[in-house]
Amino acid sequence: MDKKDMNEVLQQEWVHSREEDSPTEMVFRPASYDFPPARGRKSFALRSGGKLVEAGIAPTDARTETEGSWKVEGDRLAFYTKSGSEPSRVMEIISVDKDRLLVKK
Repeated sequence: MDKKDMNEVLQQEWVHSREEDSPTEMVFRPASYDFPPARGRKSFALRSGGKLVEAGIAPTDARTETEGSWKVEGDRLAFYTKSGSEPSRVMEIISVDKDRLLVKK
């Protein structure tokens, strides 16, 4: 898949599907996926123009959100949520399609 196609497929909200993880891989599904009940899930929304919104779970079980930017760098997905030129998070993409994102742990 070329970078343009990958960017288009990635532009949606992805939610961690920890039930599908393996010891070496993490699985993310679109927010519309029928997940089993869970106390909370980490997610990130990749928007056009490189806009990023990461969501997590606070110690009080409330939802937290962090804004930033994202870009594909080769086979890596880089998140920039802090000032500076270094990414705050990098995930190595194993495979991606509109229904599933698989990254290395």
